[in-house]
Amino acid sequence: MEFLTQINDLLTEHLGEFGPLIVVGILGLFMILLTVPMMLSQPEDPLKKLKRDIDPKTQKKPKKEQLRQGGRNEQLDRFATFLEPQDAEELSAMQLKLRQAGYQSKDAVRFFHFAQFALGIFGLICGVVYVTIIAADQDFDSQAMLIRVLGPGGVGYFLPRYWITRRVETRKENITAGFPDSLDMMLVCVEAGQSLDQSIVRVAKELRASYPDLADEFEVVAYEMKAGKDKDKVLRDMGIRCGVSDVASFVTVLIQSATFGTSIAEALRVYAGEMRDKRVMRAEEAANKLPTKMTLATMMLTVPPLLIILVGPSAKGIMDLGNMSSN
Repeated sequence: MEFLTQINDLLTEHLGEFGPLIVVGILGLFMILLTVPMMLSQPEDPLKKLKRDIDPKTQKKPKKEQLRQGGRNEQLDRFATFLEPQDAEELSAMQLKLRQAGYQSKDAVRFFHFAQFALGIFGLICGVVYVTIIAADQDFDSQAMLIRVLGPGGVGYFLPRYWITRRVETRKENITAGFPDSLDMMLVCVEAGQSLDQSIVRVAKELRASYPDLADEFEVVAYEMKAGKDKDKVLRDMGIRCGVSDVASFVTVLIQSATFGTSIAEALRVYAGEMRDKRVMRAEEAANKLPTKMTLATMMLTVPPLLIILVGPSAKGIMDLGNMSSN
C-alpha cells in the first residue's frame, strides 16, 4: 500500500493533479491497441462453426447469392454491435447520410464509427504526449490540463462527422450544377429513339468526366434497372440518395409520365427548360450577392488609406502647431 502511495505521489508531482488518471488512460489505450489485433486474428470458435454448419439459415450460400449479398468485411462482423447503432432508425439515417456523401459500401457505417473511435484515441494520445513530454516544463491547472488532453480527442472524434457533412453539401452542389446538362443530354437520347434505360446508361457514361457524382447516381439507377428492380422504386431511391429537390421533382415527373402514358420526351423537354431557367436564376442571384459580399472588404482596403491621405497632412500640421505654441 505504501508503494502505491509513493507511485501516486510521484505521478502527481510530475504530471499534476490528474497524473494517475493520465497514466491509467495510457495503459488502457495500450491494452485496447493490443487486444483488437488479437481479437481480429484469433481463429473461429469450433463450436460456433459447428452450429453455423448445422443451422440451415446460416449454411453456405450459392456463389451467385454470395455475389449479390457480398461487399461486407467479415472481420468487422465481430464488432458489429460496437460499430453499428442498435437503433434501426438511427442506423437507416446514418446509412442515408453516408450514401448522400457518396459512400455506397455496405460497411460504410462501420468504417465511419471505426474512424471516429480511432481518431478519438489518436487525439487523446496526442494530448497526453503534449502534456507529459512536449509541455512537461509548464504548470497547468486541472481545467487547462483537461482541455489539452481531451480537446484533441474530441476534435478527432467529431472530425469524421464534420467531413461527412461537408462532403454531403459539396456533392449536392455538384449534382445541382450538372443536372440541367444531364437532362438536355437525356432529352437528345430519347428523341434519337433510345429508351429511358438506354439513355440513362449513355448519360452516365458521358457525364463521367465533368460530373462524376451525378454519373455515379445514374450508374446505380442503370444497374438496379438491369437487375430487375421496380423502375418507380429505383427512381425514388435516386431522389432520396441525391437529397436535391430538383432531382426529386424530376423523379416525380418521370413516374407521372409513365403512369398517365404521356410522352417522356415532352416531359423531359419541359422540365429541362425549367432547369435551365433555374440555373440562370441561380447565377443571377450569385451575381447580385457579390456586391454585398465585397462591400466590407472594399471598405477595409480603401477607407484606411483614404483617411491617411486626406486626414494625415492636416493632423500633422495641427500637431506641429501645438508643438510650436507649447514652445
